[in-house]
Amino acid sequence: MIKLLPLTKESFVGALIVMFSFFLSTSVIAQQRTIKGTVVDETGSPLPGVAVVIQGTTQGTTTDFDGKFAIDLNETAKFLEFSYIGYQKKVAEIGTTTNFDIALDVDAEQLEEVLVIGYGSTTKKDATGSVEAVTADSFNKGAINSPQGLLQGKVAGVQITTGGGAPGSGSTIRIRSGSSLSASNDPLIVIDGVPVDSDGVSGMRNPLNAINPADIESMTVLKDASATAIYGSRASNGVIIITTKKGATNESSINVNYNGSVSINTLNDQVDVLSADQYRQMMSGRPGEHLLGDANTNWQSEVMNTSVSTDHNVGVSGNVKGWLPYRASVGYTLDNGTLDGSSMDRTTMNLNLSPSLLDDHLKINASVKGMFVNNKFGNTGAIGSAVSYDPTQPVYDDRFPQYGGYHTWTNTSDPASGRSVNAPSNPMAMVHQNSNTSNVNRSIGNAQFDYKVHGFEDLTFKVNAGYDYSSSKGGVYEGLETSWNENNGPAGSDEKGGYVSDYTQTKRNELLDVYAQYNKEIGKHKFDVMGGYSWQHFYEDGTSVESNAYGYKTKDQTWATEYYLVSFFGRANYTFNEKYMATVTVRQDGTSRFSPNNRWGTFPSLALAWKIKEEPWMQGVTAVSDLKLRAGVGVTGQQNIGAGNYPYMPTYTVGDANSKYGFYNPTTGQWEYINTTRPEGYDENIKWEETITYNAGFDYGLFNDRVTGSLEGYYRVTNDLLNVIPVPGGSNLTNMLLTNVGSMENKGVEFSVNTKIIQKQDMHWDFGVNMTWNDSKITKLTLVDDPNYEGVKVGGIAGGTGETIQIHREGYTPYSFLVYEQIYDDNGKPIEGAYVDRNGDGVIDEKDKYIAGDPMANFYLGFSTRFMYKNWEFSMSARAQFGAQVYNNVDSNNSAYDQLYVSANNNTNNVTTDIYNTGFQTRQLHSDYYIQDANFLRIDNIMVGYNFNNLFGGKTSARVFGTVNNPCVFSNYKGVDPEIQGGIDNNMYPRPTTYMLGFNVNF
Repeated sequence: MIKLLPLTKESFVGALIVMFSFFLSTSVIAQQRTIKGTVVDETGSPLPGVAVVIQGTTQGTTTDFDGKFAIDLNETAKFLEFSYIGYQKKVAEIGTTTNFDIALDVDAEQLEEVLVIGYGSTTKKDATGSVEAVTADSFNKGAINSPQGLLQGKVAGVQITTGGGAPGSGSTIRIRSGSSLSASNDPLIVIDGVPVDSDGVSGMRNPLNAINPADIESMTVLKDASATAIYGSRASNGVIIITTKKGATNESSINVNYNGSVSINTLNDQVDVLSADQYRQMMSGRPGEHLLGDANTNWQSEVMNTSVSTDHNVGVSGNVKGWLPYRASVGYTLDNGTLDGSSMDRTTMNLNLSPSLLDDHLKINASVKGMFVNNKFGNTGAIGSAVSYDPTQPVYDDRFPQYGGYHTWTNTSDPASGRSVNAPSNPMAMVHQNSNTSNVNRSIGNAQFDYKVHGFEDLTFKVNAGYDYSSSKGGVYEGLETSWNENNGPAGSDEKGGYVSDYTQTKRNELLDVYAQYNKEIGKHKFDVMGGYSWQHFYEDGTSVESNAYGYKTKDQTWATEYYLVSFFGRANYTFNEKYMATVTVRQDGTSRFSPNNRWGTFPSLALAWKIKEEPWMQGVTAVSDLKLRAGVGVTGQQNIGAGNYPYMPTYTVGDANSKYGFYNPTTGQWEYINTTRPEGYDENIKWEETITYNAGFDYGLFNDRVTGSLEGYYRVTNDLLNVIPVPGGSNLTNMLLTNVGSMENKGVEFSVNTKIIQKQDMHWDFGVNMTWNDSKITKLTLVDDPNYEGVKVGGIAGGTGETIQIHREGYTPYSFLVYEQIYDDNGKPIEGAYVDRNGDGVIDEKDKYIAGDPMANFYLGFSTRFMYKNWEFSMSARAQFGAQVYNNVDSNNSAYDQLYVSANNNTNNVTTDIYNTGFQTRQLHSDYYIQDANFLRIDNIMVGYNFNNLFGGKTSARVFGTVNNPCVFSNYKGVDPEIQGGIDNNMYPRPTTYMLGFNVNF
């Protein structure tokens, strides 16, 4: 039995002395000799950096630039091991040899990195499209509870922006920017062969939370049309394929893996508002001073607090008698948010079986994933209220028992008889008097059967049957004591107050793929042809009920909807002489979302590749180990247009409780009310958007692939772009109609480089960087050219009813900011209400607004590095973006003097410290002063770990590590965080800094 003693300074120094004495004595006792040698590759070229180790020890060296090495051996040394990434390990018996000439063989499994693509797989060297995979070893580290966090900053052309710091929050994922205005810009997500619905699940912050990150083996990104066209009508925004871990085919024993961690989430910044003393000073002599209290309350600190989270995952894998590889795992996550009342309690289960039958002619991959989550959604409205609530007021005030004892603004100086007013609600009351919860169960599973025909092994038939089922329920409860619901109820009734909502949802996604694949190599010709049929059915139903606390219903709905997607697809790969490759893909999709006349669409693609390195005239260029030119063009579609499952059909909407028609019934002598229904506008010829993508690039490897990467450019044009346009009165049931009228273009350049800076036996250092430049522009928005058409105003903001700050306009980037140009005085201070008369007509009006930027970064980067020294490991990843702007709605809505006291409500409000910079008396919502640069460099995570190898007889290994997620961000942005979804900063749930201590053990 091994007993582990406490580690102290004295014991550590003593251990070092004992080890040093032992090595010194053995070096004196054992007779040493020096041997030399040279290591070359399969072509006879020297291999630098090869690890040469005495077998059974850590003693060794590495070859120099000429492939030469020298090592001192003692008499006990019997064998030398030679290892190098991309080559098979070789063991040589020492004997009496003093000079070794070693040739290493290529390890095909390592060099031919397998990439999972649509309906199959390929290798990195044979890929003709823009495909990039990130495996578990390269994932981001730390407290990551959602799959997209593993990929953030890792792939050129992929930008992932989290929706904030809420537990398990969702993200905006953009692959080569967006291709649509009204339809979805989200990529298609495929989980173990099952394309999942992009609409999400009610009660879930993020639909990807169904997958535990600890169960993911790889995430593959398909970016260009050649790679994505096999998914046809759903692939305009790219595809992300998630593959979960499976049992290894060569495992004979049972392996158990445990991952556990505890993390602390803290806030490192707050909105800059006036402190209680600053507020009193500003209010001195101003109206409303008599309302100030004696407290000193930091409302943001009251509602946002440090929290503790934990995560555990146990995985068991093995192989039953050599024919049934398996892996099973159970995970538990408790993620507590920094906003009081927010948390995610999740249990996940995963089972993968990969049996091989009939002498490996029949291979099966079956997987089942289960997720059970309990969400608590903290009242995010409290974040904005904490910014504006008077800091001189206390949290609790016994003058307001009817409001739960929380300080509340009322319309009279007598709290007992007053009623709440239209003023900010007490942030702590909003947090504690609100219960918003959900329970979600979800299961994703499938079975894939690959049968290689006996006697005709070049032909394989494949069947993939899968499903994605979920059920959820949840709701909100706010009691009678909530001041903001005090008037909720029917007019003239005493039964008013409170708010209750309940909802349920059931979703079913069913899939069947049947296809065949033929592989044949004839001389210098290699063929890989695949074709098949796909059927997918999406169904969902649910209920939604809303009432006050007395049961007075304002909403009671039951609904159901479904659609079908039927497809025929094919792909042909041809390779000549292992150098020249072509891929042709075509998919024909039919969707029930469109009318029979527009139901079917065809989506083809063509890609060519040339392995330049394989040419004879490149063999002498030893510095270049790999060089491949790729080019492709293809068409993809977008049928998730954001208009429901029946956009081409006439529909009627039932009005709510406030939209009833009243009539007098003489029989009963009473007024009676019935629900109204209204017809909605529709376009019977509506169809999918289509995107044409052109792509060209190089994949390269230098110095025996010590440096690898790619450089490519792309150009995308979306046609039949959906836009809401005005239509003549009487021509439809509405004056605004969603229809296919526009076009948009995207162009960009991507570059990535990954380097193995140090590659020695006991020291490795890798560094990678990816860079993307992208430009998006709307080229058409109407059926006919109209010089007076200004575009579509979007981007609602706080501060006024119906106010917007963004626009879709021809010639500009989507969601561009439309504002006035601010005029400043000689001291650089903005002059209130003074704007540039840009059209020179002597009047400042809407015609003087201009485009002052957009929220889409033109240039963004990702960095990652990993350093290992013996048993120690360090890694770090970071991201940066340039060229984006953010509208600071926090300041624009909360930094004017007329907000300090609202006489109509008899309440006072706090303001942000930006009021010192502007001195605005009234809010200037449309000033370009609030359009601010959103450039930043963010350190995403830093990790330090130590590995304990060969414990307990070599059957156990362990790892202890610590990480910091989101430790810092460098930016000149005036708000809390420059990384804002959509570009409008309006009191986002702040991202915390998370400190995590983790432990991993393998049995």
